[in-house]
Amino acid sequence: MNILFYRYNSICEPDLIAVLEELGHSVEEMTEEMTNKNIYAEEQLAIISNALKQKKYDMVFSINFFPIVSEVCNIFKTLYTCWIVDAPVLELYSWSIRNECNRIFLFDYALYEEFSAENPQGIFYLPLGANYERLDRLIDGITQEDRKKYASEISFIGSLYTEKCPYNRLKEDGSYLKGYLDGLIEAQMKVYGYNFLEECISDTVLEEFKRKVPFYRFPEKANHNERAAMAHLYLGNKVTEQERLRLLKSISERYPLALYTGSETKTLPKADCRGLAETMTEMPKIFHLSKINLNFTSKPIRTGLPMRIWDILGAGGFVLTNYQQELPEYFELGKDLETYASEAELLEKIGYYLEHETERAAIARNGYEKAKANYSLRQRVGELLQCAVGRN
Repeated sequence: MNILFYRYNSICEPDLIAVLEELGHSVEEMTEEMTNKNIYAEEQLAIISNALKQKKYDMVFSINFFPIVSEVCNIFKTLYTCWIVDAPVLELYSWSIRNECNRIFLFDYALYEEFSAENPQGIFYLPLGANYERLDRLIDGITQEDRKKYASEISFIGSLYTEKCPYNRLKEDGSYLKGYLDGLIEAQMKVYGYNFLEECISDTVLEEFKRKVPFYRFPEKANHNERAAMAHLYLGNKVTEQERLRLLKSISERYPLALYTGSETKTLPKADCRGLAETMTEMPKIFHLSKINLNFTSKPIRTGLPMRIWDILGAGGFVLTNYQQELPEYFELGKDLETYASEAELLEKIGYYLEHETERAAIARNGYEKAKANYSLRQRVGELLQCAVGRN
């Protein structure tokens, strides 16, 4: 197939393009949004339209959903396929998801349940996966210098969400609202496997919050689900921020912790803060050479497995992650990876697995082998294309 890939610089794009090409498809990249994040909708429309006028494509593809791309594809009667890999993706509330041209794949089953009725013939559930062809080559090439540079007892790679948490614009003013929401955030932090934020937002709370914080503006042609936006964009990201800061602080005060992040780390003085890790080259080596790799799933991901879990497994690393509802559907807990459901359990399991190297290594190996055999990116893309167009 001839595929036009609309890019915006997602870290998932290079592997997906590589796998599509390995499967024999021709991929051309549209990269304007990678360098111009302030591109206007009119410019997007013109660029995509011109591309579809000049050449016949079997499919336009993107990571996450772009309403303007869907609208243009609908006009040109061209298939638009996208794979949702993040949460929240508020563009899914656009009426454009109803277009006949769409083949939208959602990695989180809770998202699928929420949106599938909007387009039953065009919305599907598909978990993520790792590109083992690339990762195996990279891991096989690890050097002694790499081992000295990246080996660690415990590592965490990712944002602390301090720089992307719009809830922080809500200032303490002595009102009931701030106290209620802070209490709700604290309660959600103590519960793993179930997200109850949205159902705890009343109309009164929503309206008062909107008056006090610059609020997300839905486009005109969209389902204006402001309660969902508040729950996931504002409260969910705040829960993620607080959870990561608190757990990393607690861990670093007890164990050696290598932290790779571009976020502010002044509240984590005992962590070994190593700055950003390069996604395609450094990150897999860190996962492979760390005894324990931590995953803290962003709270807007309600049931699914984030890409980070697949990344760690793909590099042959040991995963210690918060519990997610979909995990037991794909892995045997305690055999393929390990989970925690409280801060106390997290700390206890860190101590246990640092002392039980043979068991830890066996779990890492099991997770790698099961994910490679059953859930590789190549297999996922095959499923996606079979579902979207009847062939892989």
